[in-house]
Amino acid sequence: MKLSAIRRRDPYVERELKRYEQPLPSREYILQILQEQGKPVAFDDLCVLLDVQKIELETFQRRLRAMEREAQLLRNRKGSYILPERASLIAGRIEGHPDGYGFLIPDDGSDDLFLEARQMTKVLHRDRALARVVGIDRRGRREGVIVEVLERANSRVVGRVLLEHGITVVVPENRRINQDILVAPGGAVSARAGEVVTVEIIEQPDRHSKPIGRIVEVLGNYADPGMEIEIALRKHELPFEFSSGALAEAAVLPDILEPQQWQGRADLRALPLVTIDGETARDFDDAVFAEKQGHGWRLVVAIADVSHYVQPGTALDREARERGNSVYFPRRVIPMLPEKLSNGLCS
Repeated sequence: MKLSAIRRRDPYVERELKRYEQPLPSREYILQILQEQGKPVAFDDLCVLLDVQKIELETFQRRLRAMEREAQLLRNRKGSYILPERASLIAGRIEGHPDGYGFLIPDDGSDDLFLEARQMTKVLHRDRALARVVGIDRRGRREGVIVEVLERANSRVVGRVLLEHGITVVVPENRRINQDILVAPGGAVSARAGEVVTVEIIEQPDRHSKPIGRIVEVLGNYADPGMEIEIALRKHELPFEFSSGALAEAAVLPDILEPQQWQGRADLRALPLVTIDGETARDFDDAVFAEKQGHGWRLVVAIADVSHYVQPGTALDREARERGNSVYFPRRVIPMLPEKLSNGLCS
C-alpha cells in the first residue's frame, strides 16, 4: 500500500510522520530556550522543551556536541547545559610564555587573562579554551582558570630527544610550549638522545598528566648543516611539501613554451632583459630593459605570466593561496609553486 493511502486512512500516522519529518531545532532556537530558562538544563529536560523525538536523539546529541566544541554551550559538573555567558566564561586562544605561565587571548577582544603555570599544565600554546575570571593578580591583570579545552592546536611538535632515568622525552623547540612530551613505550623508533625529531601527540595534557606522543620523524643531530631550517619549517608549520594534486598538475605542463601559446601575447625574449637577482638566485620572475628613445627612455618591465599556467580553482591555485608567497632561507627557498613553474616556465 502506498504511503499516501496510509496517511489518508490513519490521521495518527499522518501526524507522527509530519513530526518526524520536521527538522531538528536550530542552534539559535536551542540558545533561545536556554536563555529563557535562565538556569542549567538537563539533557532530558532540554529534549522535552524542544520536543525532540526518540528517533532524533542521536542526531540531536551530535548537534549539542558541535555547539560545545564551538563554545556556544557548556555543560556543568552535573552534565546540564548552560550558556557560557551565564557561567561568566570567556572563550579564547592560549598563548604560552617560556617561563611557564601563559595568557588566554579572548575572542571578544577584551583584556587578556593571566594563567598561572599550574593552569598551563592543562593546555599547550595555541589551544582554544574556556576560562573563568577568578580575580586580579598583583600587577592588576585579570586572572583566570581554565574550565574546558575547546580545541587542540598541536598535533605534531618538533623538539630534541632526552633520556631521563630510562624514560624518553622530547623537549619542544618552541619555547612557548613549556611541557616536555613523554614518548610512549615503543614510540621512540631509532631516535637517540640529542637528536631533533618530530613527535606526534597521541594524548593531550591535562591537570594530572603530561602530553604523550610517538616519534614519527628523525631529522638528525642538532648541529647538522641546515638543521635550523628544518626546525623552522616545522616549528612555524610552513607548508614545505606540495600536494599530490599540485604536483600532478605541474607534471603535465610543457617544459618549454609551445608555439601555439604565443598567439595574442607579446614576446619579449629577444630583449636583453636584466634582472635584479644575483646569479645564485633560485628564480628569476621579473626583469627590466631600458633604451634611449628621442629625448627620453623606453622602459620595459617583464613579469612572469603565472596566471597563464595556474588557473583559478585548480590544485596549484589552492596550494599557492595557502602559501601566499615563497619563503627564503640563507641556503634554501620554499617556493609558492612547484619547481617546474617557479624555476622553469615562470623563471
